[in-house]
Amino acid sequence: MSEAIPAELAEIVDDFNAISEPERLELLLEFSDALPELPERFAEHPELLEQVVECQTPLFLTVEVGEDAPRTVDLYFSAPAEAPTTRGFASVLHEGLSGKPAAEILAVPDDMPNQLGLTRAITPLRMRGMTAMLGRIKRKINEALAA
Repeated sequence: MSEAIPAELAEIVDDFNAISEPERLELLLEFSDALPELPERFAEHPELLEQVVECQTPLFLTVEVGEDAPRTVDLYFSAPAEAPTTRGFASVLHEGLSGKPAAEILAVPDDMPNQLGLTRAITPLRMRGMTAMLGRIKRKINEALAA
């Protein structure tokens, strides 16, 4: 399986790389504002979400893998408004990956967060949190596929 990025995520990566570093942070903040609220079934049952402990701020996520032929994946995130960097990256993953087949998400390179061109603008600790989010999503997909 070749390492490829789904078209929607590739477009987001291109958008980040087409602008200057200060503008990239602004774009990440715009994504932060666009992170969808949790559906009621998760908002009322936070125990259904898993914390990504590598993130500096409390970020929780869950992954639903459909029973359809491509095993379509839906992603859900919860992060506080006071954590715009974390929310922004969660929103990038949501917009770029949610609704995609499991195989496409599993093929995304693990270092995809570095492709956003934010490594000099964001601390290494925050970058590790971003990479951990993607890793957690892939692990949860693999668990669902194995079940």
